[in-house]
Amino acid sequence: MTARLLIQLAAVFGGLGVAIGAFGAHALHDMLVKAGRADTFETAVRYQFYHALAALAAGMLWAARPELRSLGTTGALWLGGIVVFSGSLYALCFTGVTKLGAVAPIGGLLFLAGWVSLILAVREL
Repeated sequence: MTARLLIQLAAVFGGLGVAIGAFGAHALHDMLVKAGRADTFETAVRYQFYHALAALAAGMLWAARPELRSLGTTGALWLGGIVVFSGSLYALCFTGVTKLGAVAPIGGLLFLAGWVSLILAVREL
C-alpha cells in the first residue's frame, strides 16, 4: 500500500458512508425500523465514518512523512475493520441472519489493532 492508495481508499469508504447512510435514512428507514435494526445500521455507518476519517489522516501523515511506512499497516487494519465490522452489520440489517453479528467483533479487533498500530507507527515523532 502507498500513502496515495490509502488516501484514495479512505475517500472511497468515506463517500460510501455518505451514500449508505443517506440510503438507510431515507429509502430503508421504514424497513430498518420495522426490523428493529435502525440502531445497528447507524452504528455500522458511524464506525465506517470514524475509521475512514482516521485512515485519511494516517494517509495524509504518511504522505507528509514517508519514513512512517508502518502507517500503511494502520490504514489497512482500519479499512479491513470497516469491511468486516460495518459490512457484517450491514449484512445483518439486510438479511436478518443474526449469526452475521458474530463476525462484527473481528472487525472491532481490527479497529483496535489499527489504533495500537498508530501508537507504534508514530513513536519516533
